[in-house]
Formats: sequence, C-alpha cells, structure tokens
Amino acid sequence: MALIAGLGNPGTEYEKTRHNVGFELVDLIAASLSLSFESDSGLYQKCEGRFKGRQITLIKPTTFMNRSGKAVQRALNRYGYNTDQLLVCYDDIHLDVGTVRLRPGGSAGGHNGISDIISELQTRDFARLRIGIGSDFGRGQQARYVLSPFDQDDRITIDQTLERASEAVFTFLRAGIDIAMNEFN
Repeated sequence: MALIAGLGNPGTEYEKTRHNVGFELVDLIAASLSLSFESDSGLYQKCEGRFKGRQITLIKPTTFMNRSGKAVQRALNRYGYNTDQLLVCYDDIHLDVGTVRLRPGGSAGGHNGISDIISELQTRDFARLRIGIGSDFGRGQQARYVLSPFDQDDRITIDQTLERASEAVFTFLRAGIDIAMNEFN
C-alpha cells in the first residue's frame, strides 16, 4: 500500500506552472493506470487503484501548496496509511531543471509545502521525490518564478523528466525507497 501526494496549487491559472509539477506527475501516473481523480473530503482530489497487486492512493491537495499538510494528514488517516507508506512529489528550485531526486526524509529545504507537511505530521520521516525546476530568477522574484510556466525548451525537458519521475514512483511502489534512490538519483 502507498499514498502518493503530488503537490501544487488548484485552479486553471496554475496549470503547467513550475510549482505544479507534483500535480502533473500524479496526473501522469493516474493516466498510465487508467485512473481518474475525483473530489474527496474538500481538502484533496484522489484516485485509487492497484499496481503490481498493491493498493495505491494518489492525491492532489486543494489547500494550495503552502497548506498541504492538513490534506496529507487527512488522507493518511482516512485510508489507513503510515508515513512510511507516503511519497510526496514536488518542485525544487535547488535542483537544475530536469533533475529527479528521491530522499527517505529530511528537512523541508526551504519548501513551504514540505514544511507544512512536516508540521502537521510531526515528523520529517517520509519519502520525497523532488523535481528540479531551476532557479533562474532575480532577488525577490522567487514567487513569480515558481508560479510561471516553463519556457519552451524547459517544457520539453520537464515533460521528459515527468516520464522518468513516474518510473521512479513505480520503482518506489514495487521495490521501496532505497532501490528507487539507487536507480534514479
């Protein structure tokens, strides 16, 4: 069993922005498993299915990026998952565009969505998949940067990266975080 949470912001104005690569990743995974998202609990959209005989739940918090913790906590409780069955997928400005990194836990690294999840769960011990979006912005321009779409070249790179990231998620589901890290980091 696993809960895969893709982080992002709800609404069409945020689609295809750098901050929403977590949403894009879980959308890609859902499509590859022929699953469709539906509203649930008012805090997230979800879909459930099976992969290699294992139950999985995919969620997209609708609480906006910086308040993702309550949605993740509610989904863990509602579906009976433990934090060691959780994988959170999100953007990271500290990684070059197109980089994928898995970690078994750690700090928020300045990411407000992860900080909120750590605060709600009261633990840093949950797996993460970070997708690099680069940091090509000037001083004080971080919010504008993460909420803007990729340029054409970076969009091509991100589309390829999301395919690779989905393979990393499937490896996590099949073999666990350590093997996924060895293969994809």
